[in-house]
Amino acid sequence: MANKLKSALPRDIEEQESEPVSKPNAAPKKSEKASNVKSNNSAKAISLLNFFTDGRAVKMAGLLLLLLSLYFFVAFCSFLLTWQDDQSVVANASLNILFDAENNKVENWLGIIGAMISQIFIHRWFGIASFIFVFSFFILGYRILFKVALLNITRSIAYSLFLLVFISTTLGFILSFITTDYYFLAGGYGITINAYLNVILGKIGTAGLLAFVGISCLVIAYNFEFKSPINKIEKRIIDTLDEEELLPVEANRKAELIQPEFEAKPTSVEFPILNKPLSEEQMPVLKQTLASQTLIEKEEELLTETTPTEAAIEDEFETVSFKKTPAIETDDVPLEMAIAAPVQSDEIGSPSDTDLLAANLVKELGEYDPTLDLSSYQYPTLDLLENYGSSKIAVNTEELERNKNRIVETLGHYNIDIAKIKATIGPTVTLYEIVPAAGVRISKIKNLEDDIALSLSALGIRIIAPIPGKGTIGIEVPNQNPEMVSMRSVLASEKYQTTTMDLPIALGKTISNEVYIADLAKMPHLLMAGATGQGKSVGINALLISLLYKKHPSQIKFVMVDPKKVELTLFRKIERHFLAKLPGDGDAIITDTKKVVHTLNSLCIEMDQRYELLKDAHVRNLKEYNVKFIGRKLNPQEGHRYLPYIVLVIDEFADLMMTAGKEIETPIARLAQLARAIGIHLVIATQRPSVNVITGTIKANFPGRLAFRVSSKIDSRTILDAGGAEQLIGRGDMLLSTGSDIIRLQCAFVDTPEVEKITDFIGSQRAYASAHILPEYIDETAEGSAKDFNPDERDALFEDAARLIVMHQQGSTSLIQRKLKLGYNRAGRIIDQLEAFGIVGPFEGSKAREVLIKDEYALEQHINTLLNNNKG
Repeated sequence: MANKLKSALPRDIEEQESEPVSKPNAAPKKSEKASNVKSNNSAKAISLLNFFTDGRAVKMAGLLLLLLSLYFFVAFCSFLLTWQDDQSVVANASLNILFDAENNKVENWLGIIGAMISQIFIHRWFGIASFIFVFSFFILGYRILFKVALLNITRSIAYSLFLLVFISTTLGFILSFITTDYYFLAGGYGITINAYLNVILGKIGTAGLLAFVGISCLVIAYNFEFKSPINKIEKRIIDTLDEEELLPVEANRKAELIQPEFEAKPTSVEFPILNKPLSEEQMPVLKQTLASQTLIEKEEELLTETTPTEAAIEDEFETVSFKKTPAIETDDVPLEMAIAAPVQSDEIGSPSDTDLLAANLVKELGEYDPTLDLSSYQYPTLDLLENYGSSKIAVNTEELERNKNRIVETLGHYNIDIAKIKATIGPTVTLYEIVPAAGVRISKIKNLEDDIALSLSALGIRIIAPIPGKGTIGIEVPNQNPEMVSMRSVLASEKYQTTTMDLPIALGKTISNEVYIADLAKMPHLLMAGATGQGKSVGINALLISLLYKKHPSQIKFVMVDPKKVELTLFRKIERHFLAKLPGDGDAIITDTKKVVHTLNSLCIEMDQRYELLKDAHVRNLKEYNVKFIGRKLNPQEGHRYLPYIVLVIDEFADLMMTAGKEIETPIARLAQLARAIGIHLVIATQRPSVNVITGTIKANFPGRLAFRVSSKIDSRTILDAGGAEQLIGRGDMLLSTGSDIIRLQCAFVDTPEVEKITDFIGSQRAYASAHILPEYIDETAEGSAKDFNPDERDALFEDAARLIVMHQQGSTSLIQRKLKLGYNRAGRIIDQLEAFGIVGPFEGSKAREVLIKDEYALEQHINTLLNNNKG
């Protein structure tokens, strides 16, 4: 029965079913000659299979399509010029004329074949609409050869098929009225379909049908709005009538304004305007409306009126009050205008009023575009990335066959029969899915993990029993020759290019060689862990690069924390484009623990401020808020602004937890719990995923977890709540947990020179004046300790301890204990007093405190200044 399973596995996904498998038996011996023949045939079959699977056949197909598009274009253009000369040869010709070329000469630039192809496509089929074939071949060939989709392939093919028939039929209908000499422009199909429609519908009906189909196609493609012309005509007539009545009324009003003895109650006329100063071109419009309002309504009604006029409600502009004023002692008296205060949102009658006002503003000024500040910004190109290896997986049939047989053999030793087996080939691992025979317990197979690894001589295998959503058991076996997944191949994929995710991060490829794109906005936070050298820093770079390729500097900002001081330093070049920092900080890449604490608390302040803006705007998340702001439904004068996404990236979280502890954990927990709705997302990486680093408070708020290879099963359970990360093979092999599912991925590789090219490309462009400034954070605890400290109550040995600390440049309690022979409690109080005086920095865990005074002379001046200020 094992011989049946020794048939070759099909490529990538499926494998043919076999009969239930029992213990493998020895194959019968064959003659040496038959074996040689079989091995030669097998080698030829493998060579032929490799030709179709390693990408060569695909590249040739793409090149062929591009050449066909060029060939058809030249042949069609030549046919339009030489069709009359060639008709006698190709009109009723067959392939036999190819063998008698001397007696059948044609004028087409591409010879007899070009003339025959043009005759078939243009004359017999679709007319000049056949040029669409040129377009289709070029789009398909370019997509296949260069792996770049100029247009959506499915949509382009659908439009091309429609336009072939529509253009051919429409030209046939038009040419039936003009001439019959050039009927070939419509093609045989166009003439035939048009004649059939004329018989059924008549010429008028055919024209109506073609018009309906054409307009319907435009609606489907562009979804434009239909606007009635009656409103425009009506408005133009009203404006013309008002203009005729304007002259006498305006003359009377000016005469009244220049008489000194005029005394009358001021009257007001409501007039709609935009939120901007009135120009000279707008003055005639103002006067027209003023005259029409005066003629229609009485003065007594205007005095008591409190609501806007119908015209003002319809257009939903703000109002201007024109008042009659006493005469001014001057020869030239202009018409005075008093602009009313802007209408607040609580004064508007109904929610639809705000929408109408916003719609009119958008119609006049267009939607708000946050990218206009850097309108010339160019996104990084794929040429900046290297293309490592091949994007296609080479199938090693011998390796598949060998691994399959060993799995079957190992299970057979323990009396486990298999009903079916199939293989899924990935970049670094191959998944063997087996269906055990009836009556076999899953736990029995899962306990054989080490035995299977031993028989396969593999670095480490992982058994998934059962695979979620399938009735199979998965055995993941590392490939002998793993393929590298380049960042360029992932970013060039159609899945990434056409994604509509808010924050798409291209993590790499799955075990089935599919590009995997995740949305950081929906995660909403990501926790990364892995041992040293397993690809964690490359994973962070891949995440950042995928966001830089997709977002404009106005749409996203990064807050980068790098305690190691070397991992994220390359991104310093894009500080004024993409980075955010505290006010007054020199470097946007944060390396100091104290500044990290301040930055995290500043992000908490930013979070609270954003929630206030969301509350005022009556929305629930950042996306709804920005849509409302772009639609000009929020007033910037009331504090509203466009809110970019903020991504906090911490490279080595364990070091921060060691030095700061609770000062770091508390703001991280707050941000993780609350910040997702207002567009602040966290990406935290650590080498040591122990419970004192990834605490329960932090872990509970990070549903997205990414595990590279770790050293033990305990670390795997800490990061993923499941084992498996200890069985990974390293070099970017990782497990992603997004809740209930765990997905194995091969991380996309992006090297340091590539990151440098990208940051240089972005950094060389025009940027903002500075990095994005976060809200200022004031450390109230530090200020309180200095304020509450009374200099008169300082220790008698305070000055001696201060000189000792400054001389040794080491803020250590144990140093004061040893040198001044003091107890720990008194030395601790002196250290607190030195901190309050600003001589040493705050507590930094196991590290010695930073000494803020560099020499004894500066110390004396500092102490005297503080004491004098206190006395004053």
